[in-house]
Amino acid sequence: MMTIRVALADDQHLIRAGFRSLLEAEPDLEVVGEAATGRDAVALVRRERPDVVLMDIRMPDGDGLWATEQIVADPALAGTHVVVVTTFELDEYVAQAIRAGASGFLVKDTEPVELLRAVHVVAAGEALLSPRVTKRLLEQVATGLTSPPDTSRLAVLTDREREVLTLVGQGMTNDEIGRELFLSPLTAKTHVSRIMSKLLARDRVQLVVVAYETGLVTPGRAE
Repeated sequence: MMTIRVALADDQHLIRAGFRSLLEAEPDLEVVGEAATGRDAVALVRRERPDVVLMDIRMPDGDGLWATEQIVADPALAGTHVVVVTTFELDEYVAQAIRAGASGFLVKDTEPVELLRAVHVVAAGEALLSPRVTKRLLEQVATGLTSPPDTSRLAVLTDREREVLTLVGQGMTNDEIGRELFLSPLTAKTHVSRIMSKLLARDRVQLVVVAYETGLVTPGRAE
């Protein structure tokens, strides 16, 4: 069994202790370190190279958004994925987290099973957003556009890949995309991987944003 290495960044000791207890009860999860500030979080990640970082937003000495930007911008940390976990679900924080390069966003009152799922999903190279904030975030992306959708980015995609990207933008999983297009889940996953490569997208969250920015998906068509 492959072990997923996780780093915790939160300025509250009790929160970190709770996450550590939850994560280390799973046989395939290992907590490799904790940090209470943004700057310490970046140092921890550079030292330990974890697979996943659970990152609080509001921390001293460099907040979680700043720390996420530092991690994502470092080519040596390309294998590390950040899940922002916070008590705040204001749209401004979600949008900033996505722009900073986070692969997931969860609020702290998420059920434990969902937090564990988030770690596994993000470690596998997928992306995850708390269901109750996803739609509002994407609507914000769409309504924040000040010019007509730029479809030029889609020129590198085949017709099938555009279909797949549209379904990704609607929030469908690979299994759901496969059922919708009569493909195997593996074929759907292959299409998604190729689209990410062509569009230079770090993860699935960025593909969803592209689907909105190019007009493939509008708020009314999202689930």
